[in-house]
Amino acid sequence: MAIAEPQFDDLYREIILDHAKKPRNRGELPDATQRAEGLNPVCGDEIAIDLRVDGGQIADIRFRGQGCSISQSSVSMLSEQVKGRSTADAHAISGQFKAMLTESVAPGPDLGDLEALEGVAKFPVRVKCALLGVKVLEDALAQAGSPAKE
Repeated sequence: MAIAEPQFDDLYREIILDHAKKPRNRGELPDATQRAEGLNPVCGDEIAIDLRVDGGQIADIRFRGQGCSISQSSVSMLSEQVKGRSTADAHAISGQFKAMLTESVAPGPDLGDLEALEGVAKFPVRVKCALLGVKVLEDALAQAGSPAKE
């Protein structure tokens, strides 16, 4: 019995393309309390995230960057999932997303649109693209309580 090859269409589902074409929360956040940047040197994807954390809540989030549709849609979806949530929730969402892509763990209920990226796990070279935004978000969250880096 032949094993079905992953389909390219599975990777670029409609929701992924929608976020890539019309990213949510794109831009700079002038009153950010945390900022972080990341680069995937293998493919050139770049992401910068600005957060405004107030009382342990992500009051606002914006991102900038360029790269493939996977990296850009992933950070767009991620920004929607964590905006207005506690930093603890943001860490939990990041962990669930990483586990879904790297450990084949079933998507958790808090992933929202990020679940659409589950098929990326079939393409190991693209997993780093999808996880770049998570890495940058975690770097920004690690700065909680410290002023934004200029």
